[in-house]
Amino acid sequence: MWKRFDTMKPERRVIPIAPQGVDSDLEACSSAEPFALMVLGDSMEPEFIEGEIILIEPEGLATDGSFVLAQLDGEWIFRQLAKQGSGWRLQALNPAYPHADIAGLDAVKGVIIQKSKPGSRKATKRYVE
Repeated sequence: MWKRFDTMKPERRVIPIAPQGVDSDLEACSSAEPFALMVLGDSMEPEFIEGEIILIEPEGLATDGSFVLAQLDGEWIFRQLAKQGSGWRLQALNPAYPHADIAGLDAVKGVIIQKSKPGSRKATKRYVE
């Protein structure tokens, strides 16, 4: 007799984005290990399309024009870093989304080093040399 597995729903897990040692109750990657996330939404279009996978280097060098993962007001955001006078700006590529001015780079938690489309090795783009 065959048992049907298609009616079983997989349990959803929340994977925290936090360097190891920040909260001993969280299971997290070491702060030095790159990790991947899926792009959600259209705030970074046309360069990053929803569903693409981005690779983040937590200890990457954030410079003017870098694409970064940042924590702002308790939320994680994916934006482009831009130098603004003596401070910095986190800006979306889609003009429909607001920018956020930041005094320093403390909000930046990682630099995007690569993107790829799921299922396509040829559709990979690197952002660091």
